[in-house]
Amino acid sequence: MPGYPPIADHGLIGDLQSAALVSARGAVDWFCAPRFDSPSIFASLLDQERGGHFTIAPVLDDVTVRQLYLPDTAVLITRFLTPEGVGEVVDFMPVAERPDEASDRHRLVRVLRVVRGTLAFEVECRPRFDYGRAEHTLTLDGGSATFHAPGLDMHLRSSVPLDADGQDVRATVTLRQGERAGIVLETASPGASAPGPVTAPTLEEELRETHAYWHGWIRRCRYRGRWQQMVNRSAITLKLLIYAPTGAPIAAPTMGLPEQVGGERNWDYRYTWIRDASLSVRVLLDLGYIDEADAFRRWLGARFHGPRPRNGEPMQIMYRIDGDTELSEEILDHLSGYRDSAPVRAGNGAVDQLQLDIYGEFAYAMTHSSDLAEVAGYEGWKGISTLLDWLADHWDRPDEGIWETRGGRQDFTYSRMMCWVALDRGIRLATEYARPADLPRWIAQRDAILVQVMERGWNPDRQAFVQHYGSEVLDASLLLMPLVGFISPKAPSWLATLDAMDRELVTDSLVYRYNPEASPDGLRGSEGTFSLCSFLYVEALARAGRLDQARYAMDKMLTYANHVGLFAEEIGPTGEQLGNFPQAFTHLALITAAMALDEELDRAAEAWNPPR
Repeated sequence: MPGYPPIADHGLIGDLQSAALVSARGAVDWFCAPRFDSPSIFASLLDQERGGHFTIAPVLDDVTVRQLYLPDTAVLITRFLTPEGVGEVVDFMPVAERPDEASDRHRLVRVLRVVRGTLAFEVECRPRFDYGRAEHTLTLDGGSATFHAPGLDMHLRSSVPLDADGQDVRATVTLRQGERAGIVLETASPGASAPGPVTAPTLEEELRETHAYWHGWIRRCRYRGRWQQMVNRSAITLKLLIYAPTGAPIAAPTMGLPEQVGGERNWDYRYTWIRDASLSVRVLLDLGYIDEADAFRRWLGARFHGPRPRNGEPMQIMYRIDGDTELSEEILDHLSGYRDSAPVRAGNGAVDQLQLDIYGEFAYAMTHSSDLAEVAGYEGWKGISTLLDWLADHWDRPDEGIWETRGGRQDFTYSRMMCWVALDRGIRLATEYARPADLPRWIAQRDAILVQVMERGWNPDRQAFVQHYGSEVLDASLLLMPLVGFISPKAPSWLATLDAMDRELVTDSLVYRYNPEASPDGLRGSEGTFSLCSFLYVEALARAGRLDQARYAMDKMLTYANHVGLFAEEIGPTGEQLGNFPQAFTHLALITAAMALDEELDRAAEAWNPPR
């Protein structure tokens, strides 16, 4: 596997418990099982020599590659066009009949087929268990191989003969037009029964079932706007990042992918952030996915009623997908990192940070839908009420803020604003559903927050709301101010803030989170523009009535999607995608931007052409 592929040069497949990245070279170079946050089995994306990979590609060097999804599914097709023939590898992970039951068995199906001419494929399966730290042994018999590692077996079943290459496996298969072969990888507990042989009818049936599952799921989507294809792909991506047994969404399926190649901003995103997950659920609610939102509500309720975190707050900012609070950060110094971007971190040391905004995002998601509010019931309301009673006493504190800066606590404007959101949504819910609450106290504290932000978060010299009290630094997280109802999207102070961001944070319609030179975050190096913020910018422009600018920014932003419609966390100076991939935050913001822009464009069109 010569060199590292671009981060964006991948498609995502998954079965709602684990996921894999497949490069346009035909390599599975990232796969963790049996869960998203399990140690990796293939991680050549983080170390070409030690990470491990599962590659199926033509023997020829003269190859043109195209990659696409079967429309509205998580079935990925990698096409290889050569002078001798055209071949395809179809990759998918079948969704179990009960995906909400945790399992150690996960199948990654790879179907080889030739649609024109003749083509020879080379197969290499070189697993490296436990992030490349654990040795394994191989048992091989014809088209059946089993890799034995501590705590995990991995079976490889093939319709073509396999050859041993040390403790790894390789094969060469030549197919003519109309012929196909199948190779299936399946994880299992040590000593569990081995899967049966690979047969053409079984592969076809699994492909049909997987195709039908995703088509059935996407048909429930309410969105029918101008950006249907991109919204559907983003919705499927968000669904792929939800751990079905608990309903907990992860921020991204990867770890260690750099925000700057060669830099140290290389984090592990395979966990459930209260912020990211709550906003993902809010978006899924907007699209009509009540079941996913309710599953996350139950998971979140269990966290709130469980043991207090080590920092004494009602909730941590993030958890493992099963609710475990332990996310100790370790450096995997035996891995070189993507294009030598070390250190590679597993776990996340930000877990103990204080980020007060999470209570606002939680309330924003949980009170966004009347359906969800009704499902919560009286017991659910008691939990929300208890949380808001606590927040009324504890909102006025410095914290680390939304961006998890490691440069010390500040009075972040965004954190205060989201505490306002938490109390405001609680007040609305208590009033609408006549629930018991200390409304005078909640109202007093909500109003106190608004006054404080308006007086201390506003910088008269900058003529803008700023990152934290007493600073002059702009912060793109404040693009949410009008979107959550804190301020009118056409208020003079907000339009002035938007103009200031245009001048300082926006470059070619792409948006930086903040200027790290002006706001030290405790880390060396720089980063790209933040794709979440770029889509929030589109929505803010639309709500401000700047529709031509919003539409242009939206269309331009969509050109940065990869070849199958996926986004990483950031976009670098030359348009490359950076950071963990694909990122839920980016895709949920794409959906909200599309919905907001559709709404404002429709409203403007109706104003120009009123019904007779």
